[in-house]
Amino acid sequence: MSMGTELLAVEDARARTLALASPLPMEWARLDEALGRALAADLQAQRTLPPWDNSAMDGYAVRAADLTGPLPIRLTVGEIIHAGQTPRVELRPGTCARIMTGAPLPVGADAVVMQERTRQVPETEGPAAVEILEAVSSRNFVRPRGEDARQGELLLGKGTPLGIPELGLITGQGLFSVPVPRRPRVAILSTGDELCRGDEPSEGRIIDTNAPTLALAVARAGGVPTLLGIARDTLEEVSARLADARDFDLVLTSAGVSVGDKDFVKAALTQQGVAMDFWRVAIKPGKPLAVGRRGHTLYMGLPGNPTSSLVTFELFVRPVIRRLLGLTDVEPPRVAGRLEGELRKPTGLAHYVRTQATWREGELWVRPLASQTSGALRSASSASHLLHFPRQATSLAHGAHVELLPVSWTV
Repeated sequence: MSMGTELLAVEDARARTLALASPLPMEWARLDEALGRALAADLQAQRTLPPWDNSAMDGYAVRAADLTGPLPIRLTVGEIIHAGQTPRVELRPGTCARIMTGAPLPVGADAVVMQERTRQVPETEGPAAVEILEAVSSRNFVRPRGEDARQGELLLGKGTPLGIPELGLITGQGLFSVPVPRRPRVAILSTGDELCRGDEPSEGRIIDTNAPTLALAVARAGGVPTLLGIARDTLEEVSARLADARDFDLVLTSAGVSVGDKDFVKAALTQQGVAMDFWRVAIKPGKPLAVGRRGHTLYMGLPGNPTSSLVTFELFVRPVIRRLLGLTDVEPPRVAGRLEGELRKPTGLAHYVRTQATWREGELWVRPLASQTSGALRSASSASHLLHFPRQATSLAHGAHVELLPVSWTV
């Protein structure tokens, strides 16, 4: 596909980028390493859970048929069953068992009466007994056998996102690893004569923050970042650094993708055999975005301004990493909110405004940060959401209903 000069809509650019990405090859990962990935194969249940009917309450295991007469009804207490114990006595008509939460129901019992709906019979009145103060139906406060899983059945299907409940369910099966796509290996290259490392004398240069912050964002998204250092502004050096990145799944560059005299990233990518798909998106911040692929490796040239780099990561890179991890729901999450204040802009570019949100009067209200400059990280600090100011819109009034994207870079 040829790379035109037109400005792509954000949605089109994201769709074209995601079309270049596919889930990575499968590996078996420990459960603590699988969080945030998707299952790469169906997973069958190895055990029935719970393995027996058990009580959902502290109370008394009863036969519901014994509670059909006038209340209260007195029942003889046969045994006390704690969680982790096996019942010893079959429940016969006119009897019950004291039972604790999680304990197996004895044979003959089909319901549980919660302790608060009973009254203890004094020991002076004879054998241990309790008065039941309300009738219950069969299965009352009973957690049925196999409620969580039944041996041999499908536990979780291929493509299921592995969150904390899913991994807890797998843990209960006695499993210690699961098949998932491996984590994407992500190379990160900064470009610019004006940059230096933090341990170098600056001598008129500035410390590179893009690569370290992108590495943190990659790690939080589930990737494995590798820093390739800083390439000086020559075609030869940028191209040589990119040649070192061919074995990665995703390569991110920052700066050098605009129209300046020393913007060599696009030319270097082409020189390395990368088929460029598009360049430039109708967005602020982050218009200079270049995307292409060589073999299995996806290349994304991000803007050089620190906040532009983070915003484009949220809108384009993070969805790609999620796709590589096997997830299908990869679009940035969106929530509804209301605008505090007013916003104005010309048509032509979709703006993603950094905002801080508060919950008020049952709604999420967002206030734009005072600084929206893309050249300073402080303009991203404290932001909780990006407000989508549509491409063709020119104004948003106070109280307007707006679309918000929670950012992943916040705590």
